[in-house]
Parts: sequence; C-alpha cells; structure tokens
Amino acid sequence: MTCLVIGTYAAKGGAGLIPVVEAGGVWTIGEPHRAIRNASFGVTSSRWGHCYLVDEQAGTLGVFNPSGDWAQIGQMETGGRAPCHVALSPDETRLAVANYESGTITLFDLDRHGLPKARTILCNQGRGPNLDRQRGPHAHWVGFTTAGALLCVDLGADHILVRDVPDKDDARVLYAAPTGSGPRHLAFHPTLKTGYLISELAATLTVLRPEKGCFVADITIPTAPPEADADNLGGAIVVAGDRLYVTNRGHDSIATFALDGEGTPHLLGHMASGGCSPRFLLPLEDRLVVAHEEGGGVSIFGLAEDGTPLPDPAKLDIAAAAFVMVDKWAD
Repeated sequence: MTCLVIGTYAAKGGAGLIPVVEAGGVWTIGEPHRAIRNASFGVTSSRWGHCYLVDEQAGTLGVFNPSGDWAQIGQMETGGRAPCHVALSPDETRLAVANYESGTITLFDLDRHGLPKARTILCNQGRGPNLDRQRGPHAHWVGFTTAGALLCVDLGADHILVRDVPDKDDARVLYAAPTGSGPRHLAFHPTLKTGYLISELAATLTVLRPEKGCFVADITIPTAPPEADADNLGGAIVVAGDRLYVTNRGHDSIATFALDGEGTPHLLGHMASGGCSPRFLLPLEDRLVVAHEEGGGVSIFGLAEDGTPLPDPAKLDIAAAAFVMVDKWAD
C-alpha cells in the first residue's frame, strides 16, 4: 500500500491537504484536511516527527502532527511574502523558508520539541533584466549543505547564494547564473559533488561542479525539445539514483536524463505530463508522481526499465496540486 498527501492552492480550487491511498493498483482519494490551505511545500522531520508546511497566501509556517490526524501544533509568520520552499538543517535544529515575493529567507531555530522559536530574516539583493519577473530578488529554493551552511536559489537576482550559519549575514555568491535565466531549484547527485540547476525563465538544466569554493557551469542544456514554445518555463527537478527528471511548464512535459559515471546528464526523452503546468515531482520506487498546478490533477507514471515514464499514467482528479509527499504515518 502506498499513502501520499497532496498539497493544494485554495485560490485555484484546491480543497486542502488531500490524502490518497493506492492498494492493489487502485488509487483512492480521501477526505481533505480542509484546515490546511495553500500547502505549497512541506518537509517532514525524522527527529521530531513533525511536518512543516508553508502557506503562500497567509505567509505562515505551520507545524503539524501527521500521526495525530494532521493536528496543528504550532504556527508562525515567516515575516516575508509568499513563502514557497522550506528545508531542515542536517541536525534538524534549524529550519529555513524561502519567501518568493519579498526575496527574503527566514531562518528559524527549533526548540527541544522541534517547534520554531527565534526567527531571523535574511535579505537577498539584486535584480535581473526581466521586468515582469526580476524587479528584485525572489528566493525560490533553500537548502543546507552537510556542514550546515545555508543555500538559496534566487530567481530574481540570477544567483545561488551561500551563508555560513551562525554568521548568517555574510552572503556569498556561490554561482552567478546567466543574466535573465531565472534559476529556480537545485538538486544534487547522490554521491558526487555535482549540482543540477533548473532555470525557470531560460528553461535550461545546468550541471554545476565545485571549483575554488564556488560552483562553475559545466554544461547547460534545454529542458524541452526544439519545437517547444518560447514561453515554456522550467519547473521541477529531482534526482533518483542515476536518473534525473525535470518538468516543462508550457510544453507540459517530463524530460528524463540518464546520469553517467561523472554525473553528466544524457537525454533519454520527453513524455507529456498529463496536465497543465507540472510543478512538482516525486519519485517512488518504480513510479513517478507529477502534480499539476493549473489543471490536470496528479499523474502517476509507471517507469520503463530505462527509467523513462510509461504512457497512460493513473490520474487523480485533484485541483491546484502544488506538491506531494509520502505519508509514512498513514494506517
């Protein structure tokens, strides 16, 4: 049995945090947790047993007990506008939130119960040439290195930034992306010191290698085929073993890449995602789950032997799907 929860956007027709269960090859949509609205991203804690969800509309971070019917046990304002991504430090004593609209990062210290306490707001700087999307910084992704340094991908400033914690105000440009490319999300190879950056505005995948304390671009390749419209946007990115998947929003497709021994991606093909604006990817053992923000619900693809999605995915009619996570607490 596979149990998932789907976060949705209320303003686009989402009904809340929605549980889905697969048993015997049949997927069943459960009753939504209607009190959890606009759950655009979340992480779970192995140390505390909590789930941390951000609400873009309310500008809040909520803490929930998944094993207790998703009861809310804490909530704090992030102090920024449109929080869209969240990450835990390796020791799970800190939690970072990317606030897209304000271009800030909120760094929370967690108390001995895993609840947010002290809050520090870190301001990114910079802008890009795209007047519609880059009038100022737009933090879109946050993460931590194994040593606990804080990373941020900023779409508005065309930068990947790194800050040492606790010296949080000392931001350094780890990678300067091409002007106007709009970097969105970052993923890492499971064993190599290699990063993979998907840029939203340029719709490209860039392989990043470490050099003298920074990242340098090795290769940059388009995420969509040549016939895709010019307004196609890069979307989600995920690494699953020696396969890398990215989505195209506009072309509405999934690109599958094989990673060779040096971590270099080689395109295996494109598959229609089954909906409109694929925002999130979740790899399961032999399947790939795709959440569509604008229409088409959730697609669940079987995978061929080479890791490429198979045609005719299972479809879940869930409006305004923003992210998916495994619900390991479900009965």
